[in-house]
Amino acid sequence: MAHKEHKLAIFRGKWKFKSNEQKIWGVLLFLSVVTIIEVALGIVRPAFLVDTKFLGMKLLNWIFIILTIVKAYYITWDFMHMRDEKPSLQWSIVLPLAILIPYLAFILLVEGDYIYDVMQQGYKSWDF
Repeated sequence: MAHKEHKLAIFRGKWKFKSNEQKIWGVLLFLSVVTIIEVALGIVRPAFLVDTKFLGMKLLNWIFIILTIVKAYYITWDFMHMRDEKPSLQWSIVLPLAILIPYLAFILLVEGDYIYDVMQQGYKSWDF
């Protein structure tokens, strides 16, 4: 079986590397920068991001969710070599996640809001 050469570019070819080792360090650097941004936002918690709501949730929470999805994408795409697979396998993994993750988020938000309303209206007490 012939060895297939891995693609040495990320961001759809905008950032190219000369070797696999450089690519690993480049992806690690990118993931580290995203993590540093997440940690900095979690520590600083800018007031305009905490006070601003979008689709029923604080804007800061949306930023955390989006940055986490970006990190998960690049970990899967580069470290698990998903970019080297056939498109049918890529879609068989990505499509269910693209459907199920928003569905899970929707269910959690709706049910959490319902429980919050029940507790606020005094039907049940906050005993936990």
